[in-house]
Amino acid sequence: MNPLLERLNPYPFERLRELTAGITPNLDLAPISLGIGEPRHAAPALIAEAINGAMKSLAAYPATAGTPALREAIAAWISRRYGLTLNPVAQVLPVNGSREALFAIAQTVVDATRPGATVVCPNPFYQIYEGAALLAGAEVVFANSDPARNFAVDWSQIDEATWAKTQLLYVCSPGNPSGAVMPLSEWQALFELSDRHGFVIASDECYSEIYFRDEAPLGGLEAAARLGRHDFKNLISFTSLSKRSNVPGLRSGFVAGDAALLKKFLLYRTYHGSAMSPIVQAASIAAWGDEAHVIDNRARYRHKFAEVTPLLADVLDVALPDAGFYLWAAVPGGDDIAFAQGLLAQYNLAVLPGSLLAREAHGSNPGAGRIRLALVADEAECLEAAHRIISFTKSR
Repeated sequence: MNPLLERLNPYPFERLRELTAGITPNLDLAPISLGIGEPRHAAPALIAEAINGAMKSLAAYPATAGTPALREAIAAWISRRYGLTLNPVAQVLPVNGSREALFAIAQTVVDATRPGATVVCPNPFYQIYEGAALLAGAEVVFANSDPARNFAVDWSQIDEATWAKTQLLYVCSPGNPSGAVMPLSEWQALFELSDRHGFVIASDECYSEIYFRDEAPLGGLEAAARLGRHDFKNLISFTSLSKRSNVPGLRSGFVAGDAALLKKFLLYRTYHGSAMSPIVQAASIAAWGDEAHVIDNRARYRHKFAEVTPLLADVLDVALPDAGFYLWAAVPGGDDIAFAQGLLAQYNLAVLPGSLLAREAHGSNPGAGRIRLALVADEAECLEAAHRIISFTKSR
């Protein structure tokens, strides 16, 4: 058995199940879950139509690189969204959802034979980053987010000696769980560090199309181009249809960026068996080619957050995020686990304690005292959840 498997930490939801195992929820109330970030808006009809029309394509093995039509559709979307012209053959690669690709990139990039192989992650973070690094044989170092700066990651917590050993840096913008968007100045600082030390930047951008400001979130490739880095050296961006198009079960996304890195990544994926189903490719072409359903989806989230956020702000320290579909709320008293346990017991409402999304680093757990609320259900259910949180908070 691979001994590195013993280094993996339990997933946050597994830990939450253990923490709530002895709790009997209030059965007088219908259960509501704001814990899992799984889109629940209806998928657009055009995707189902594309799936139905592609059934005959199952007669052939798909190529790991995807069809030219899919890569061209992705490149066209990148052009419309970010104003960039990418080579669909060399700089774009379809993947089976951003999650598997975020894991696989560490297996491709990390050289565990080099002394002190290190992967740097934001904190709180998407746990796939940590697991990917550990199974690649690397050490994981965390940089905490700073509430005083809109939850921007404090990369200055990582010293030069650590950066010198770093082979891979995970960034997430818009961030999970805070929704914070990285500005150009932060990208510039990270690019300079990458140039100095040679590490790869994996930019997780799966929440990029759900935002609340007038200006769409800055993407990693877009930031690189603005700074004159048109070869996207040591940069790969990861994007998914799950949140953008409400199809988490489709398992479809793409990676784009440094052609030299993608060439190696394609080699890894060819052996790993990561080819996308022809049916999923057809559905993905339809999804990337249509923006109307994305605009409608974004409007639904904007209206929902505009209704729910002010209600919760009366009892919790919470504000509208830059982007994403989470509220990252501080709880009275600072005990996020006790708050989540009490809310489940008394109001049959599940939320995710923030401390489970982070690690103790630099003297603190930056998720402690907060809860993550995934506003993925319909507006009525989210409003009902908000009223339960208000009642619970006022009763404590």
